Amino acid sequence: MFQTKERFLMSWQFEATSTQKLLNQLTDDSLNQEITPNHWTLGRVAWHIVTAIRVISSQTNLRFEGPSEDFPVPTSSTYISESYKQSSQAFTEAIQTQWSDHNLQDMIEFFGQKMPVGTLLLFLLQHQTHHRGQLTVLMRQAGIDVSGVYGPSKDEWAVLGMEAPKM
Repeated sequence: MFQTKERFLMSWQFEATSTQKLLNQLTDDSLNQEITPNHWTLGRVAWHIVTAIRVISSQTNLRFEGPSEDFPVPTSSTYISESYKQSSQAFTEAIQTQWSDHNLQDMIEFFGQKMPVGTLLLFLLQHQTHHRGQLTVLMRQAGIDVSGVYGPSKDEWAVLGMEAPKM
């Protein structure tokens, strides 16, 4: 649970930058990549990451503009990437201008559970990270190089002329 908005915003900035890097790498053709038939496509996962910012935070009194409808999934990778950028910026600006640290203690109900807003913010970060992992698998299947998130990716090691460490 986050106790201060500064701590959350620092974490959000790091995670959002990583997410944005991945979304910027998508192509229109890659959006149709499925892990298996009848499962979410790369575009669907990416768009869900975008819309979740507003959908999840809508359980609070925070107000900002951002897409909140998961359907239809856009067919433009640039649109998805730009929508994430705009929604993330609007979200952080809203937190900076509308909340104090005290708001993170406010109790809300989410999926039938009562929790402090600071816990909901942690859920939002973890939700994004979960789907970002799915995104990277689908990107690899689509033949897109994946940028590192918590260190260099295999692709980045190769650019450096080095072999990725063996696990």
